[in-house]
Amino acid sequence: MSVEFQTSLFDTIDTLVSPEATVGPLGDTVTRHVLTRGAWVDVRPGWLSGSDELFARLVTDVPWHAERRVMWDNEVAVPRLLKFYADGEPLPDPLLVEARQALDRHYAAELGERFRSAGMCFYRDGRDSVAWHGDTIGRSSTEDTMVAILSLGEARRLSLRPRTDGDSISFPVGHGDLLVMGGSCQRTWEHAVLKTARPAGPRISVQFRPHGVR
Repeated sequence: MSVEFQTSLFDTIDTLVSPEATVGPLGDTVTRHVLTRGAWVDVRPGWLSGSDELFARLVTDVPWHAERRVMWDNEVAVPRLLKFYADGEPLPDPLLVEARQALDRHYAAELGERFRSAGMCFYRDGRDSVAWHGDTIGRSSTEDTMVAILSLGEARRLSLRPRTDGDSISFPVGHGDLLVMGGSCQRTWEHAVLKTARPAGPRISVQFRPHGVR
């Protein structure tokens, strides 16, 4: 599989300085946005420099597949391509292993466990999307947890809204950006990548989760 997309100017500059894609520091480069009811979101723009190189590798190396799901008594196509790497399953690129290890170190005290699985979504254009939801399959339905999202390719808006009344927020993420949802976020808030009529290039989302969270 091959796709065309607009590379990031900053990603191109980083690649000229260092031709290899690299995981950057976390620490005080991460900005935390405190939400309501014990939820929070961490954002680290440009965490992965040279990320367009990794994006291109994943497009071809990951065995993407389409799924169909039943919604309102109808079977419909899932509007994105998918691949799930379960706990213990080798990741498709050593840079993703390095990224997961960096997340483990940074969030060790707060999370108290390691990130184990990696769900991957391939949004081919603005017609691909994921509807409002929380990752509440497993322990996250009753416990605080974290879901760390590494975004590659062109930026799309990841939107969040409280399950009860309140204002929604959104973050444009792509080209190596990191967004981590923590605390009660999966239970008390929902998130989505909504369809858009505006021109939108391809994006890959890598979601690192602890054991038993989906």
